Amino acid sequence: MPKRSLREEFELDQEKRDPIKIISDYDIFKDKALLDKLRSNIIQNIIDNKVPEEKLLTEYINEEIDKTLEGYDLTNLERSHIFNLIDNEINGYGPITELLDDKNVTEIMVNGPEEIYIEIDGHVMKDDTVSFINADHILRTIQRMVQPLGRTIDQANPMVDSRLPDGSRINAIIPPLSLNGPVLTIRKFKDSMNDIESLIRNGTLTPYMARFLEACVHAKLNMIVCGGTGSGKTTLLNILSSFIGEDERIITIEDAAELRLHQKHVITLETRNMNYESGGEVTIRDLVINSLRMRPDRIIVGEVRGKEAFDMLQAMNTGHEGSLTTLHANSPIDALNRLETMVLMSGLEIPIRAIREYIENAIDIVVNIERLGDGRRKVTSICEVIGFQGDAIRLKEIFAFKEHGLTSTGEVNGEFILYNYIPESYKKMKAKGVNSVDDIFDEVKKILDKKAKLEEKKKKAKPVKEKK
Repeated sequence: MPKRSLREEFELDQEKRDPIKIISDYDIFKDKALLDKLRSNIIQNIIDNKVPEEKLLTEYINEEIDKTLEGYDLTNLERSHIFNLIDNEINGYGPITELLDDKNVTEIMVNGPEEIYIEIDGHVMKDDTVSFINADHILRTIQRMVQPLGRTIDQANPMVDSRLPDGSRINAIIPPLSLNGPVLTIRKFKDSMNDIESLIRNGTLTPYMARFLEACVHAKLNMIVCGGTGSGKTTLLNILSSFIGEDERIITIEDAAELRLHQKHVITLETRNMNYESGGEVTIRDLVINSLRMRPDRIIVGEVRGKEAFDMLQAMNTGHEGSLTTLHANSPIDALNRLETMVLMSGLEIPIRAIREYIENAIDIVVNIERLGDGRRKVTSICEVIGFQGDAIRLKEIFAFKEHGLTSTGEVNGEFILYNYIPESYKKMKAKGVNSVDDIFDEVKKILDKKAKLEEKKKKAKPVKEKK
């Protein structure tokens, strides 16, 4: 007799459970117009009236909700939902407060009142669970985010870059520049990616690559981190900066301060946009020039994108070793070409050959990080600058990631490679007493010695033709 389960033995019907559904604003309130009206009225009342000193904020919000909802027959769930929405408006950042608190969400893109997209694990999807009332509601939320840092956004200043207290990056653009209405983009700062071990666990790079990069920082080699938008350049720069010693004076220069260094002797400089409140504009270039007078041991520029490239190279060539920066580029060679173009943007009449020599003398290591098709980030190349080949700067790859296609689950299939090559940068490390990667390149030396011996044997084994 075949065995029967307890459920079958006692003839119990299996309970069918529906999958859990995410409840959106409009699943609770079927009447969209009513929800937006109530939310708008309550928010407006709270904006117009000051909170009495003798009352708690939550008590005052409840009273305003009671006044507005008088005459409406709402369930406890609907009322509770209204309270949460208003509480987020007062104490948070409106409808996107919960998205900012969600650690799985890495990017938030608001294209319109009902067009909110999020990125989770590298994949972008529309989020129908939240919404704004109208374009003015989005604008109020943007202003609330940028005002604590002295930034403004209005028709006279329709673009703004800023940051949240946790380091998340904000970009907002409004009409007349944006034809879609106010558009808000937030790239969240990930606390889980704050050390090199996190990147290794995530498969972004190998332990050998991590140790090599750490040795580069200890040896005060000048480094550029390049990659596309959202590839993880700033995250990698932040982790590389953490390798700098506690006894060094570090000056960071950024448009919106995102770097989070834990050393004690850190000076953080941030650019300022020109507006009617704060006065004149202060650019990255101004701050780089000023930083040279501040006795820095290290200069870290969040991103080089214009005329400041020449001043950054000057700093690297005049004794400020171990400088770090990022720039947008698709490959290491593209990064050097962009750097050359940015130096030309400075307006100085310098021959191309002289600019290339300047770059070749200044830059030691170029690290390329990419966001692959499956959404994962990988350090795809670590190169060193080794001189010229004709008139072009020559790069030699030390580590690389090679793609071999896709797996059955849609993930990128590939492998990390360490080339059989002893880098010039390794010799510089040795000269500065950095021996932490000796074991890596001792293995490479053995392989190269073995190859050289085989080549020598082959030459000896070849018969010599007698002369007639």
